[in-house]
Amino acid sequence: MTASPPDMPLFKRFSRALSAKLTRVTLDRFITAHASEGLTLDIGAQTGPYATCFPRRIALDIRARPGIAIVADARALALADATFDVVLCTEVLEHIPEPQRAIDEMFRVLRPGGTLLLTTRFLFPIHDAPHDYFRYTKYGLRHLMRAFVIESLEEETTTVGTLAVLVQRLGMQTEPPGGRVFRAVWLVAAQLARPWSWLVAREYGDSLRTVPERGIMTSGYHVCAKKPR
Repeated sequence: MTASPPDMPLFKRFSRALSAKLTRVTLDRFITAHASEGLTLDIGAQTGPYATCFPRRIALDIRARPGIAIVADARALALADATFDVVLCTEVLEHIPEPQRAIDEMFRVLRPGGTLLLTTRFLFPIHDAPHDYFRYTKYGLRHLMRAFVIESLEEETTTVGTLAVLVQRLGMQTEPPGGRVFRAVWLVAAQLARPWSWLVAREYGDSLRTVPERGIMTSGYHVCAKKPR
């Protein structure tokens, strides 16, 4: 979480703390755990929030902006086969209208034994409209990434944690009738919901509760996969 300047008014400091994205904590932890000095292609790099974790990083985005080395569509990378040790793709896949083509391109530009680090959304509001196309279950991701060896596929949040994420997004992406005071109600409610994950003892993948499952309502997934040697 970014620290607030010491001279910031108390209300703004409080609001900033409440608005800090709940999903960011686990996302940052996942990326940091897989930091690499290998040659890295950062797809959808934007402002490069994870640049320090990948010192040999080439930033690619569909839009030109400061710090972007390559402007390209992830579905058609004008890059040589087997070039990169790591492909980093955070919060991008849901914004690509043909995700299989993008995944295949990531596979192609990775060296044998190279690593794909990918995060994407499952239960989450529309964002970056109108370029928001898909939501993925873990089974859908495994299908898209079937050419890879998946080393880990982790839920971003618990089921109750996802409720907290969605409530926080109500505060971030809606305009309540009472203005910022009622917006703060949503943000506070999200924080209050977080500790209650212990109330869910078991989860099931069907309404009859016959198929044990995990993370039925996660907000997203973090995937580490390898290209076979």
